[in-house]
Amino acid sequence: MTPPTLQDKIDEHGDVVGMLRNSTALPYISHPVVQPDFHNWRDEALAWRQSVVLFDQTHHMDALYIRGRDAHRLISQTSVTTPNFPVDSAKQYVAVNHDGHVIGDGIIHREGDEDFMYVGRSPAANWLLFNAETGGYDVDVEVDRRSFEYPMGQQVTRRYWRFQIQGPRAWEVIEKINGGAVEQIKFFREAWLNIAGVRARSLRHGMAGAAGLEIWGPYNSYLQVREAILEAGQEFGIVPVGARAYPTSAVESGWIPSPLPAVYSGDQLRDYRTWLPADSYEGRLPLAGSYVPDSVEDYYLTPWDLRYGSFVKFDHDFIGREALESHDPETYRRKVTFAWNAEDVTRILGSVVDVDGPQYKYLELPLGNYGMSQYDSVLDGAGKLVGLSLLNVALSYNERKVLSTGVVDRDVPDGAELQLVWGEPNGGTDKLNVERHEQTKVRVVVSPSPYSAVVRSDYQGGWRSSDSVL
Repeated sequence: MTPPTLQDKIDEHGDVVGMLRNSTALPYISHPVVQPDFHNWRDEALAWRQSVVLFDQTHHMDALYIRGRDAHRLISQTSVTTPNFPVDSAKQYVAVNHDGHVIGDGIIHREGDEDFMYVGRSPAANWLLFNAETGGYDVDVEVDRRSFEYPMGQQVTRRYWRFQIQGPRAWEVIEKINGGAVEQIKFFREAWLNIAGVRARSLRHGMAGAAGLEIWGPYNSYLQVREAILEAGQEFGIVPVGARAYPTSAVESGWIPSPLPAVYSGDQLRDYRTWLPADSYEGRLPLAGSYVPDSVEDYYLTPWDLRYGSFVKFDHDFIGREALESHDPETYRRKVTFAWNAEDVTRILGSVVDVDGPQYKYLELPLGNYGMSQYDSVLDGAGKLVGLSLLNVALSYNERKVLSTGVVDRDVPDGAELQLVWGEPNGGTDKLNVERHEQTKVRVVVSPSPYSAVVRSDYQGGWRSSDSVL
C-alpha cells in the first residue's frame, strides 16, 4: 500500500488552516539531544556577551550533500540568491515558490566546484531533494536528517559534529586550540582548523554578534573535540550552552527561523505535495498562535518580509523569479522586535498560580515554543491588525526583556506601543502542548531588529542589520 502524502492529508481534511492548527503531532523539539542546561540558562546567555560560549549545533538541522555536474545548476535554479560564489565559502540559501513566497532557507557551503553542502531546516532541504529527484539534474544527493526528536531507544548519530565558538574572547580560544595564530577570514568564508588531532572545517559565522567560528568534523571525534575546546577555553571563561538558552540568541539577533513553508496551496506545487509524505515536517507541522486567517496563503511571507530582500538577485533564472520581479518591496511589512511590557508579562506568569482568576496561555521561559510555526496578531489602538509576531517568544536575559521578532506595516514607527494578542481563540486547539486557556492582550513596543545593540553595531551587515530595511 502506498504511504499517504501531504496532498492526501490536505484532501482528507479540506481545511488546511484547521489541519495545521489542530495537528496532534508530538511537540516539536527545536534542539534535540543536547542537554537543556550545562550551568543554568541565565549564565549561559550572559556568557555570549561577556566571555565565550560553545554552541552545540550537531543535532537540530538537516544536511544535504549535493555532488555532480548539475549541482550548481540545481542550487541556482531553486534559490533567489546569486549562484556565483567561490569554493571554500558559503551563502544564504532562500527558496521561494512560483508566486515568490518563502518555502525555507538555510546555508549552502561550496566545498568544491561540483560539491555542495546544505545545512538548515527541513523545508528547504525537502525542496532541494524534490527538485534533485524530479528535475532531471545529474546529481547525487546524500541526506543526513536532524537527530530524532524522540529517540525512543534508537541510536543517535550524524555524519558531522557541528559547534560554534562565539563571544568577545572566542578568538583567543580558537587560536589556543589550533596551537597558533588563525587568520580572521571574511564573513561566510571557510578555512581549516586543527583541534585535538582532528582536522576540521570552519566557517566565519555566528549568532552572538561577536567574532567567532562555526566548525565541523567527523562525528566519531565529537567527545575529544568538545573536551579539547572546553579545556582550552577554561582560562577565558568558556561556558557550554544548552538547548534552553541557545534559541534565545536568535531573538536577540533578529532571525525568524521557521515561517510557514509556502507549499500548501497552488496547482504548480501539487506534484510536490504528492511527493511529500504525510508524516513529513510539512505534514505534521503544528501551527500556533492567535492569528487565524481564512486562507493559508495569508500566512505566507516574501523575502522582503523577512529582510532577505537584499539577497534577491535577478542575475539568474530561478523558480519564482517572474513573480518577485513584479513585486514592489515598498509595499511589504518591515521586520522588527516586539518588546513585551513587564507588567503584562508578570500578569500572564502569575495566572498559573491564580486559582480564581483567568488562566492565560502558559508563557514558557526562556523560550515559548508552541508549534513549528507561530503567528500572533499585533493590533493598533483601534484594534486593526498592523503586524504579526512570528514564532520565538523569548526572555533575553542579557536585555532582561521578553522579546519576539515579527513584522509590522511600514508606516508603524519604532517606539509605537501596540497590543499583541496572546493565546488562541475559543480556548485553544487540539495541539498537545497547549492547555485550555483564555486570550489576553500584551502591550508591546516596536523596537529595532536585531534588538541587541551589540549585534546591530558589530554583526556582519545584511539581514540582521537594523539599517537594512529591505
